[in-house]
Amino acid sequence: MDLGLVGLGKMGGNMALRLLRGGHRVAVHDHSKENMQRLAREGAKPVESLVEMVRALPGPRAVWLMIPAGDPVDKAIDALTPLLSPGDTIIDGGNTYYKDTLRRAAALTSKGLHLVDSGTSGGIWGLDHGYSLMIGGDPDPVGRLTPIFQTLAPTPDSGWGHVGPCGAGHFVKMVHNGIEYGMMQAFAEGFAIMEKKAQMRLNLHQVGRIWQHGSVVRSWLLDLAVRALEQDRTLDDIRPVVGDSGEGRWTVAEAIELNVAAPVITDSLLMRIRSRDERCFAERVLAVLRNQFGGHAVQKGGSAR
Repeated sequence: MDLGLVGLGKMGGNMALRLLRGGHRVAVHDHSKENMQRLAREGAKPVESLVEMVRALPGPRAVWLMIPAGDPVDKAIDALTPLLSPGDTIIDGGNTYYKDTLRRAAALTSKGLHLVDSGTSGGIWGLDHGYSLMIGGDPDPVGRLTPIFQTLAPTPDSGWGHVGPCGAGHFVKMVHNGIEYGMMQAFAEGFAIMEKKAQMRLNLHQVGRIWQHGSVVRSWLLDLAVRALEQDRTLDDIRPVVGDSGEGRWTVAEAIELNVAAPVITDSLLMRIRSRDERCFAERVLAVLRNQFGGHAVQKGGSAR
C-alpha cells in the first residue's frame, strides 16, 4: 500500500478515488462500511481498524487523516501513535487550527514520528479537477510523499507546494479560507443590490454568465454562483443562515494578534454570525434607540421566535 486514508466523507472518498485512478494503492478506513465497500469496488483495500491499517502499510508508513478538526484528530493520533514506528508519517488534511498542529507535531517528533499538515482545497470538485494542497512539514517526509501530492493536485507541477515547516500548511489554508469569506461576501452583496433593483428586471443568472467571460471578477466562486442561480433563479427556498468552519475566526484572531488590519475578512465573518441570529435583537435595540432619541416610528408585530 502506498497510503492509508482515514475518513471517507465526500472529500476523503474522492481523494481516495483520485489516488486509485492515478495508480496508487490505498488502504481505507471509515466508520461507514458502505463507504469502504464503495471504494473497495474501485480497488482500495478496506480495513476494519487502525491496527489492521498499520499492518497493511509498508514502512515508512503514511496515514492521511481526512476527519473533522479538533478532538477527532487528537483521538485518531493518540490511537495511531503506539501502532506506528519511528520514521512513519501522519498527514492531517483537514481544516485544523495551525496551533493544534504545532502541538501535535512536537508530541509526535518526541516519538520519532512525522506530522505533515496539508491544507486542502477543492471541495467536491477535486476528484475531476484536482486539489489545491498547501503542505507544511519536514523536507524528508514531504519529499517521500511528493508522488501522492502530485496525483492529488490539478497537475504534477501546479496547485500544490511545500510552503514551510509543520503548521505552515494549515496556517496558509486558514488565511485562504479567510480570503474566501471576503470574496463570497462581496459576490453576495453585489447580487443582493441587483436583486433589490426591481425596476431594472435584471436576470441575475444572465449577469453572472456575462461576468464569467472577460470580467476582472471572473472566478470559480462566480462560476458556482452562476450554477446555483441556474438551478434556482430566486433562491426563495434557501434560508439565509450561513455557517462557518472556524477558519475565518482563526484568521481574524491571527490578524488581531499580528496587528494587521483585516476589515473585509472580519466583516464577512461577522455577517455570517449575524445570519444565525433569528431574533435580530441588536436591530430591535437600534429601532427603539432611534425612537427614544428622535421619535422615529417603530414597526410592531415582529416575532422573537
